[in-house]
Amino acid sequence: MTNTLKDKVTELFSHHKIGTLATIRDNKPFSRFMIFNHDGLTLYTATNEHAHKAEDISQNPNVHILLGYDRDSDHEHYVEIEAEASVEESAELKKKFWSEELRHWIASPDDPEYLLLKLKPVTILYYEKPGKEPQELSL
Repeated sequence: MTNTLKDKVTELFSHHKIGTLATIRDNKPFSRFMIFNHDGLTLYTATNEHAHKAEDISQNPNVHILLGYDRDSDHEHYVEIEAEASVEESAELKKKFWSEELRHWIASPDDPEYLLLKLKPVTILYYEKPGKEPQELSL
């Protein structure tokens, strides 16, 4: 059975939870590692409302994400994603995507400082292996 590009990207999202999120601050890129979850091709990541990234996104919702690649395994695939970020207000989704590993930054899914960022991809570049030309998925 042949996997579609969308299937490959969704599978990558399921296996790779840690990646980088880049925002723009003072006209300069600023990157940080984040924990990502997904629903289809939409990514979600948690943050504290006092974090700089929340302010960055309120001023410019365009973000860039790198996710995937594990040099020490068979998972050499990775994606570069151009996305539009927004704050997800749904209490149901905040509970769904909250986990114990977030406790360092967010006390609970009901923490009033918990922001769930919704990242809607505009363009996804899927790299099967380093050095290969990417396949593009435009949404």
